[in-house]
Amino acid sequence: MKPPRLFLLALTLSLAAFAPGCGDGKPAGGSVVLFCAQDPEFAQPLVKVFEERTGIRVDLHYDAESAKTVGLVTRLIARKDHPECDVFWNNELGQTLVLKEEGVLEPYKAASAEGIPEQHKDKDGYWTGFAARARVLLYNTDSVKPEDAPKGIWDLTKPRWKGKVAIARPLFGTTFTHAVALFEVLGEEKAKEFFRALKANDIKIAPGNAMTRNMVANGEADVCLTDTDDARGAYLKKSPVAMVFPDQDGMGAFVIPHSVMLIKGGPNAENGKKLIEFLLSAEAEGLLAKSEAAQFPLRPGVAGPAEPFKIDKLKRMEVDWSALSKRFPVVKTFIESELVW
Repeated sequence: MKPPRLFLLALTLSLAAFAPGCGDGKPAGGSVVLFCAQDPEFAQPLVKVFEERTGIRVDLHYDAESAKTVGLVTRLIARKDHPECDVFWNNELGQTLVLKEEGVLEPYKAASAEGIPEQHKDKDGYWTGFAARARVLLYNTDSVKPEDAPKGIWDLTKPRWKGKVAIARPLFGTTFTHAVALFEVLGEEKAKEFFRALKANDIKIAPGNAMTRNMVANGEADVCLTDTDDARGAYLKKSPVAMVFPDQDGMGAFVIPHSVMLIKGGPNAENGKKLIEFLLSAEAEGLLAKSEAAQFPLRPGVAGPAEPFKIDKLKRMEVDWSALSKRFPVVKTFIESELVW
């Protein structure tokens, strides 16, 4: 049966609203190039809202899970004299600090970021944090009783967990940023002691956080360190897992905001600013909180995800973000030379 002519006419008019403008081959609102370390399934709904609202086409580039963030950052640094990107949406903050030091970023203080606490903003406007995640312990409920589950990261070094713990390779993404934060909070020697103890306990290494979650969900490992959005994926699939926010009696759980920044000399700077304004809005934080990623709004007054992913009363690790980048070379050299993962 052929569709009614009125339906076809309505569909044609609807598509025409987002079709390229006459003559120049570009959408009516122009375009913007976004490098994005957020997972595609969580980023694309926000990008779609922005495109439909502004008429600006977003040319979106992602990175592989195994090289999350680092591949995009390397590309941005390599092209800083001839930038191809306008906006970088990073899924963490560590590599963002590297980009600032490398002179890749252009300061921009978004009006829509009002309400985001100042500790999540660069004082000079080079980056702004939003929509956080937390590092958590995820365990398999078929093999681990709740009362026996680890309560902190040092528990993972105990004989009880020998050969039964998984983490992502600590040279990329949130796992590397977490490692650097531990060097900052614990001090260099204590942090090295922790990672050496993990290695001695035959820890399993996976390419990324989603893989560590899968290892726990399918019983290859009893427990892993991962991010809340990856843990949420296992909950949604009704896998036999449960989650622990670590170190609530000690240093607290590591909470990592996303960050967004304007690239210096990008080809579409004005559209880049418009995209940043949208991503830093209360609306965008609310959409990410309601999504399957269950990410935590940084500004008060925006509803966060439901239990067990609420962090209202969570004890958080206190981190001086501005100090982290100075530790990157030491941490990277230590992991590559001593741990040989």
